Amino acid sequence: MKHVISVLVENKPGVLARVVGLISGRGYNIETLNVAPTHDLTVSRITMTVPGDDRVLEQVTKQLNKLVDVIKVYDLTGEKFIDRELALIKVQISGRNRSSVMELASLFKAEVVHVHHKSLTIQIVGGSDEIDNFLELVRANGIVDVSRTGVIALGRTEGKE
Repeated sequence: MKHVISVLVENKPGVLARVVGLISGRGYNIETLNVAPTHDLTVSRITMTVPGDDRVLEQVTKQLNKLVDVIKVYDLTGEKFIDRELALIKVQISGRNRSSVMELASLFKAEVVHVHHKSLTIQIVGGSDEIDNFLELVRANGIVDVSRTGVIALGRTEGKE
């Protein structure tokens, strides 16, 4: 199971390194990682996905809460939350598949951001599953390269998360 964890931290140098070091030092993998300041520039939000069972999540959460620079840890898994990810995907094209790739991109509300003789670069924004589905469908055309941002997420409750 993949857990989505949102961590509010002090916006100071080295905080991200301490958070990542803490998790990786215990042998847990971080599948995706994002960090940026919040509306309060003294606070940053780290969003990460960590694969593992509930025991792994409990250990990660407990360890994060021990760090001085950590303000709050939210486990969004099992909660209602909004998640998005951005991906740039370079797809190999020929005269025959160009229109089918563009139609597929249109179905996913993706945008062609660069056109070359032998490739299209497509930008897609959506949930991780949506991006995975798009990648699976264009894979037959030949994917040249992919860059993904990783998950960002906010809870659907009215308060902070």
